[in-house]
Amino acid sequence: MAAKETKEVTYSWEGTDKKGKRVKGEMKASGEAFVKATLRRQGINVLKVSKQRGFKSGGKVTDKDVTLFTRQLATMMKAGVPLLQAFDIVGKGHSNPAVSKLLGDIKADVETGSSLSQAFRKYPLYFDNLFCNLVGAGEQAGILDSLLDRLASYKEKILAIKSKIKSALFYPVSIIVVAFVITAVIMIFVIPAFKELFSSFGADLPAPTLIVMSISDFFVEYWWAIFGSIGGGLWFFFYTWKRSEKMQSTMDRLLLKLPLFGELIRKATVARFARTLSTMFAAGVPLVEALDSVAGASGNRVYFDATKKIQSEISTGTSLTVAMQNAEVFPNMVLQMVAIGEESGALDSMLSKVADFYEGEVDDAVEGLSSLMEPIIMVVLGTLIGGLVIAMYLPIFKMGQVV
Repeated sequence: MAAKETKEVTYSWEGTDKKGKRVKGEMKASGEAFVKATLRRQGINVLKVSKQRGFKSGGKVTDKDVTLFTRQLATMMKAGVPLLQAFDIVGKGHSNPAVSKLLGDIKADVETGSSLSQAFRKYPLYFDNLFCNLVGAGEQAGILDSLLDRLASYKEKILAIKSKIKSALFYPVSIIVVAFVITAVIMIFVIPAFKELFSSFGADLPAPTLIVMSISDFFVEYWWAIFGSIGGGLWFFFYTWKRSEKMQSTMDRLLLKLPLFGELIRKATVARFARTLSTMFAAGVPLVEALDSVAGASGNRVYFDATKKIQSEISTGTSLTVAMQNAEVFPNMVLQMVAIGEESGALDSMLSKVADFYEGEVDDAVEGLSSLMEPIIMVVLGTLIGGLVIAMYLPIFKMGQVV
């Protein structure tokens, strides 16, 4: 029987170094004893260790915060500002106390002798492998300011793609939610009033009216079950989606096959793949190692699995173009550009051009979807609400004809 995997949590610690200077930071570990033992080996006299329960004094650190911090740090280092002073300036000037605390802790790690990439690796929730690998490559090559600038540009472009995808999906989802709430209010409060009115008619009611009234009765009697099952179902769905690889793979495959939205998601994923690989390759990270970060940054399980397959084939001597062709998830244009890049020795430049092209395609797709979704949503809402209104007014029209 396989041993149960130990769950790691984040611990905050405080102590003094060999010179007696007070230091503090965070560490992911399986227990408090492990944290103390690790710190002692580093020559730190531990004073306090506690579980990290998040930043209590000002929200959380978002991707946007990390992107802004990267751009500010890159700008200051290019201007010749020393690293620790740059951390001070950015940390103290940030409006989010959570970011200020995070930067203060990273600065403390650097002051105690850690490299910048090692300090970032202590916070995997905010700095992924790609971020840490690029910073590490910059430190080793002595071009940290240049790589931070490249990293900031990369994160800005990826953030822009995510924002466009979210804006494309937000409008229809919000309309569906509003439509459901309005329909539920009509079913629970409005239609029962009409039902009382129609009960005094003493005449047979039209079939559409009877159907709507039956649905209303169900809503009135079981509203708690309807809202509870929808809320519970959504929670279970997203909970499983985040934690089950099989669920992620199934949902990501379905998303790519969706009409209208599937092609948009595919273009955004290809753009992210190309942008990430271009950034890593230009920084001098070996291709096989770079593909590790590319897989994690793809944002889609189908492309994650494809990238891992590509990595495996390249490690056995296959060219990138052939390996991507075997994955069968990339358009012909991407394969041709990669082939030209490999032949000319300008793979990073060609991948950057691919990313630029597909980012432009995402922009056009979002604009097209926005203009297309508006009339579709209006028709659906009009049919739904209009159908309910007509069903309720049919008996009144019938009564008017009799009179």
